[in-house]
Amino acid sequence: MIFALDPIKQFEIHKMGPTLKIGNFDLSFTNASLMMLVTVGLVVLWLLLSTNKRSLVPTRSQSVAEVTYEFVADMIRSASGKDGLKFFPFVFTLFIFILFANLLGMIPFFFTTTSHIIVTFTLAMMVMTLVIGYGVFKNGFGFLKIFWPSGIPVVILPFVSLLEIISFFSRPISLSVRLWANMLAGHILLKLFAGFSIMMVTAFGMFPGLLGALIPFTLTLALTPLEFLVAFVQAYVFALLTCVYLSDALHPGHH
Repeated sequence: MIFALDPIKQFEIHKMGPTLKIGNFDLSFTNASLMMLVTVGLVVLWLLLSTNKRSLVPTRSQSVAEVTYEFVADMIRSASGKDGLKFFPFVFTLFIFILFANLLGMIPFFFTTTSHIIVTFTLAMMVMTLVIGYGVFKNGFGFLKIFWPSGIPVVILPFVSLLEIISFFSRPISLSVRLWANMLAGHILLKLFAGFSIMMVTAFGMFPGLLGALIPFTLTLALTPLEFLVAFVQAYVFALLTCVYLSDALHPGHH
């Protein structure tokens, strides 16, 4: 009963094997590690099954794979230009991994890896490392143009540049917190309403309890498809913002 009503218990990380430590770092295999492996495995399996029998008249699975491919490619072209397509494998991998991780977290008794800030922050830092690394590699000191916008009056340019610097280095925080907070809040709400339904039945008996559970049960049903939509939207927003940030590395003078 405690498990059913505790909305936080679903986010607990448990070790699944012997403790493995290197210095002060605990590298033990956990349920979070397992779900990330399951996510990667399902993505690979889906892509293999969708593309192993390519035909001019695509099957449903092949159509979904092709639509997903074009969806991500169009997103990159619109946000970063044609030059951004060189980063297609990275953006596509990010989008699919986050989407599958979000959707798998909707399955009862599964673990939602994107509901942990360390996971989303790691993904965000991967994005920013690529942006800064490629920006400096391609443009040298010209990459600093993103902090010195053109067309700004000289009087306020230092203040605008300071804001640009703060905005740039806060990107990994906003990128990771947005995904983490949305997945965490949505799952807590679902767990709370579902727990209220169970609590009503156990506290007041079958018939009056069912009447009392009607409202939270209805809210649970209503929130479930909304949470699936949020799972897709958050993967899309993360990938889209990645494309926007990569555009700064590709075209710092157009910032």
